[in-house]
Amino acid sequence: MSADSYPIDAEQDFSFQHLTPERIADALAGVGVEPQSGLLALNSYENRVYQFTADDQRRYVAKFYRPARWSAAAILEEHQFTLELAHEEIPAVAPLVLQGTSLHCYQGYRFAVFPSVGGRAVEPGDLDQLERIGRQIGRLHAVAKQGQFQHRPTMCIGEEVNRALDVLRLSPLLPHSLHEAFFAIAEPIAIQLQQVDLSIFNQQRLHGDCHLGNMLMRDEQLMFVDFDDARTGPAIQDLWMMLAGEDRAECTLQLDVLLEGYQEFCDFDLREVQLIEPLRSFRIIHYMAWLARRWHDEAFQRAFPWFAEQRYWEQQVLTLKEQFAALQEPPLQLQPQY
Repeated sequence: MSADSYPIDAEQDFSFQHLTPERIADALAGVGVEPQSGLLALNSYENRVYQFTADDQRRYVAKFYRPARWSAAAILEEHQFTLELAHEEIPAVAPLVLQGTSLHCYQGYRFAVFPSVGGRAVEPGDLDQLERIGRQIGRLHAVAKQGQFQHRPTMCIGEEVNRALDVLRLSPLLPHSLHEAFFAIAEPIAIQLQQVDLSIFNQQRLHGDCHLGNMLMRDEQLMFVDFDDARTGPAIQDLWMMLAGEDRAECTLQLDVLLEGYQEFCDFDLREVQLIEPLRSFRIIHYMAWLARRWHDEAFQRAFPWFAEQRYWEQQVLTLKEQFAALQEPPLQLQPQY
């Protein structure tokens, strides 16, 4: 079956309401993986992800993609990217190829099966570890630059932040009493982001959502997981979220160490440092819009109950004010030895 022949869920409502345990088990059995244990739901909201033991006594993870979010071609392109990384011995979790393909469809739900790879969370702040992370991202990018995405999106934060604000304007979750204060700071940030032209920087394939939560430490090796947001953009998108400093001096030191490891495998354009605060600003607004878009999904309401509370939005107004101030500061200054 070709990538484009996988049917999109007819309701086009991004819904998981019909994804029952029986349907999941039948879908997996259809690709030759028979669950013998219960389905353990893992910490995922955009998709539905389950760990289980199969009849071969091995543990697997099944990922059911949110209907209508990605085309089949885009999902297959994500899979191909991770398979390329695995082939080059970059520690990334790639889907299994079963019955000749990595992407399957059952009653309107697209899904993939992965090996279950345990590991512990990566702790922030350790400079030695940060250098290791830099090396691993550098290795990932060295492979990423060897190809291009055709079906995954290209980052364009100016257009995307406008769409995010449109969602928030219509959301009943943003208290009416805070509308004026919220948009009084969000709109000036959006205007600044619209002036950021990412296309003047080198564009490449990216993990797209590269933060410590999407890394695991397994047998003392750092492993990348969850390429669901893979896209094209500047290299700094996969680097800036590693910075956890409380002030500019600490962030500068962390970025210096991160790039020291990165540059062992991949060149870095120092001009991209100026994108860190715009990308951070965009992520803050995009995250709020993402929650608002998905609020009809009960899993989001259970996981993020604070999103409907006034105090959350009061804090976001303060956060945006701090972020607007950060946008006015000069970029971090690094020594040009890279």
